[in-house]
Amino acid sequence: MELDELLKKFREYSSQDTTLLEYAWNYSCEAHQEQKRASGEKYFVHCAAVAEILVDYKMDLETVAAGLLHDVLEDTKIPHETFKKEFGDEIYTLVSGVTKIETLKFSSRDEAQAENWRKMILATAKDIRVIVIKLADRLHNMRTLNFLTREKQLEISHETISLYAPLAQRLGIFQLKSQLEDLSFKYLHPDEYQSLLAKVQLRYAMREKLLEDFRTELEKHLGGANVPHRVLSRAKNLYSIYRKMLRQDKPFEEIQDALGVRVITDTVINCYALLGVVHSVFKPVAGSFTDYIAVPKMNLYQSLHTSVMAASGEIIEIQIRTEDMHRTSEYGIAAHWRYKLGEKGADKHLDEKLNWLRQWMEWLQDLSSPREFIESFKTDLELDQIFIFTPKGDVKPLPVDATPLDFAYTIHTDIGNTCIGAKVNNKMVRLDHELKSGDMCEIITRRNSVPKKDWLTSVKTAGARSHIRKYLREHGQALE
Repeated sequence: MELDELLKKFREYSSQDTTLLEYAWNYSCEAHQEQKRASGEKYFVHCAAVAEILVDYKMDLETVAAGLLHDVLEDTKIPHETFKKEFGDEIYTLVSGVTKIETLKFSSRDEAQAENWRKMILATAKDIRVIVIKLADRLHNMRTLNFLTREKQLEISHETISLYAPLAQRLGIFQLKSQLEDLSFKYLHPDEYQSLLAKVQLRYAMREKLLEDFRTELEKHLGGANVPHRVLSRAKNLYSIYRKMLRQDKPFEEIQDALGVRVITDTVINCYALLGVVHSVFKPVAGSFTDYIAVPKMNLYQSLHTSVMAASGEIIEIQIRTEDMHRTSEYGIAAHWRYKLGEKGADKHLDEKLNWLRQWMEWLQDLSSPREFIESFKTDLELDQIFIFTPKGDVKPLPVDATPLDFAYTIHTDIGNTCIGAKVNNKMVRLDHELKSGDMCEIITRRNSVPKKDWLTSVKTAGARSHIRKYLREHGQALE
């Protein structure tokens, strides 16, 4: 990509002055002048590609500039103070947040890797854009992984699928998450990837006509409702199909991979109006309706989901959402930046939406060893959650394998600290009992009871672990 193209794409969505962007482009190009990538091309090509990905996600000027400059502190001899004087505190903070720590300071590569993550997450507590730049950096590295050794490909792909892709999902950046998963899958399981790719393309070719017929019929009925809308087809990423095959222990041919369409409209009221039209014309599949508008997912995702029977007998999944919801589902938290910066009050709830992330990072800061940090981090990134009911019918989401102790701490710190037992579905269980989705859990407390050191081995969530550690520390009990 050339500078003119980057500036043109940036100006399509932003009115910010691009002088700084031009300066960052030339500065980075000069700084990396002598360096080459494993592919043999100039190193700066990577910096420009990362900036292009950030522009695709419509990030603000400072983030795109930091994307161009993200490797300057790490890979060139330019001193930190000089860089800070050139670009100011904001861009310096973003770039230093993305910069890796020198591996030499650690006893093992594993520990260094964990400490890199810890540093990046803590930098993110100050500014979420650090993660977005890091994800763009990783996406371009995954796209050019073919130039590295097989050993490196496996190592980087494993890290991408177990940490970066779940993080993109947790931040609601689904488009990026799908790309990271499929690229990792391609290197981790090349045979399965190629076989599945061929089968999916064949199945799609056979069903394309069917989906087109359904869209035509759907458009005809929605058009009569006089509600503004557009209809998009939805492609499922290969890795999610592969995971479904493993989870259900079925070959591809037996996977009910429903065809899907998305209907995008302008307001929440119109989402429900269009849902009414869909259900009056097509027979809904029992139990398939989920309202993520009334109850959004933790990563900001909102949509109405329903499945209906097409005239051909095929099941079609339909997602109905507003343009704003669609932008959030594609770009996640990244979508909110330019509104926060450019339009005062346009997304005044962004801070509230990010509270879960900040809270989680505070808990993670409490962990002493990098290894413990990364394990806890992985647990809290779990894509699969279980939903546990309180006796009053409130629902608490928890990671898979969570225990009654984790549940107690999600209700209140004091409930956790004074917990002496638990009933699950009206039966007494141990505090390290593994909860299952749909369980009703009742916590039994005693006023003067206190947390025990061995609880640290029973809990799965960073929040519970942090509260237990805090109590033990404040009451003079050694943690190691």
